[in-house]
Amino acid sequence: MSPGMAVTFSERMKLKGEDDVDRPENQYQKLVKLLVDNGIHSVPKKYIFPPSKRPGMNMEDPNVAKQNLELPIIDFSNLIGPNRHQVLQALANACQRYRFFQVVNHGISEDVMNNMMDVSGRFFDLPFEERGKYMTADMRAAVRYGTNFSQTKDRVFCWRDFLKLLCHPLPDFLPHWPDSPVNFRKVVATYAEEAKDLFLRLMEAIVESLGIVENNKEGKDNILQELENGSQLMAANFYPPCPQPDLTLGMPPHSDYGFLTLLLQD
Repeated sequence: MSPGMAVTFSERMKLKGEDDVDRPENQYQKLVKLLVDNGIHSVPKKYIFPPSKRPGMNMEDPNVAKQNLELPIIDFSNLIGPNRHQVLQALANACQRYRFFQVVNHGISEDVMNNMMDVSGRFFDLPFEERGKYMTADMRAAVRYGTNFSQTKDRVFCWRDFLKLLCHPLPDFLPHWPDSPVNFRKVVATYAEEAKDLFLRLMEAIVESLGIVENNKEGKDNILQELENGSQLMAANFYPPCPQPDLTLGMPPHSDYGFLTLLLQD
């Protein structure tokens, strides 16, 4: 990072309450992408996990190792037709036993997904001056670029950068989104809308499969209406190559704080 950029970065962060970001021990605030672009050869101390939390260190744990888990695959297209009951049973089992499953034939086109992955990658390829505009300590901001949930409180950072976007109601937040790279807003808005639709269809099937409102159409409709009015957050995670991958993690074991997470992975 050039001195001029460092000053701009420090001043911007100070306006948002990060008074000590210019101290030498806080240079990890540069974020992972910039560290890698500048040719870093070792992992900064702030990103080094405790030995017990590092990759591969829990492989001797019988609760983790050698389970050969096969996650359920839910074919969404079969919800329409004679196999609906079997699909609902499989969905209920996936929710109760695994809490994680893969959805196929879900209706979001390959073009929409590929465009989303492409424009996300192009955002992280922007110059740091452009990406850095969206760095903020406000976790409720419409747009937030960073590397950790709380860059002032977390003791260890993950080896990743993220871009988080609030998406619902879309007309309220879309004007605050980045306007570069080209077509960013259009592409991400399309994916956000289709992901929201898939979420609602998934939740309708999950509610039915678990018998939460069995034989109660009004109760089911009320639940779905509450879900439709709920918040929607999109996070694009970028994991650059790491010079010492045995010391850190892109993302440690965790539970998302949302109701349901749809994961699109390249």
